[in-house]
Amino acid sequence: MNMLQVENLAVRYGALAVVDGVSFTVEEGQWLMIVGPNGAGKSTLVDAVTRGAAYTGMVRFRGRDTADYRPAELARGMGMLMQSHSVGYSFTVEEVVRLGRYAWSGGLFSGLTDEDGEKIDAALAATGLEALRNQSVLTLSGGELQRTFLAQLLAQDPGLLILDEPSNHLDLVYQKQVFGLIRDWLKAPGRAVISVVHDLSLARAFGTHALLMNRGKAAALGPVAEALSDGYLAAVYGMDVRGWMREMLGQWD
Repeated sequence: MNMLQVENLAVRYGALAVVDGVSFTVEEGQWLMIVGPNGAGKSTLVDAVTRGAAYTGMVRFRGRDTADYRPAELARGMGMLMQSHSVGYSFTVEEVVRLGRYAWSGGLFSGLTDEDGEKIDAALAATGLEALRNQSVLTLSGGELQRTFLAQLLAQDPGLLILDEPSNHLDLVYQKQVFGLIRDWLKAPGRAVISVVHDLSLARAFGTHALLMNRGKAAALGPVAEALSDGYLAAVYGMDVRGWMREMLGQWD
């Protein structure tokens, strides 16, 4: 079953086409990695999919045009993690994570249900934030803050996770933990993931499918090994990507 269907999506800023006629589908159980050079339009694409940027074309989530969803209704099915966060308030980690349950609440002043509490506790545990739950977000490192907002997204419990550079600011330990966590999360039925990543090794290791972008267009789309094959990568990056990766790994011999 198609979780998401994007048809001929375009985003323009004046005469500049940042995203130019991109189409793809994401089915349940798939993890689509969106990769490409800086300026390829990756983040703008996912911003448009989540209605954060004006676009032309069609975006359907579970068979319905996303424009037909109320914001809270769409948030129950689709959630996005941005690559950076700016906070100017002294909420605790738990209070920020708790905001992920707002889409499921009966209103601003409704209390938390037992299910809400379970989702919040599970999200804090999964992201390794239990010891920091009462700490102000103003005191967190960049990696801790990124994990806090990932926990908020997990507490939101959407069917489709959209992650823009999810390992941004994370050290190697938590990078491994976060991608492993998302892979485990994806095993449950009715779920799918879209990630914007720069690290091609992460894309190949965790993705089931890939969309390779260049200058706003789709340069390749399909199963990850096919879309990130040597020929497509060389055409987009202008270099022998596989050879470069092997040379870098050779430093560890």
